[in-house]
Amino acid sequence: QVQLVESGGGSVQAGGSLRVSCTASGFTFSRYYMGWFRQAPGKAREGVAVIDFNGITNYLDSVKGRFTISTDNAKNTLYLQMNSLIPEDTAMYYCAADDRTIATLYRLKRVWFNYWGQGTQVTVSS
Repeated sequence: QVQLVESGGGSVQAGGSLRVSCTASGFTFSRYYMGWFRQAPGKAREGVAVIDFNGITNYLDSVKGRFTISTDNAKNTLYLQMNSLIPEDTAMYYCAADDRTIATLYRLKRVWFNYWGQGTQVTVSS
């Protein structure tokens, strides 16, 4: 079955960097759309970044220029490099996967992903 396991979260000061990873198994990773979502306490889960199997990406406006999503198909791993972190980036970060043909332009929505990891916490202090 599909399994997504996140790692790499932690605590960092504002202006710092973190890279979170998601190791996938149980499906053909290179044929799936992949994404990162986040959820802060008391807020809805929001799409942060998505990528398709052609490398086309889409980002939440507030992270553009600071975050980079990427994949390593040989390792079945999804990454999110986060630079210039701010306290507002504090949240639980979730990896997501889906195989439906929906363009990345529209995929920053929870409804377009069927499979989810358990999440990894990112905390940014001021």
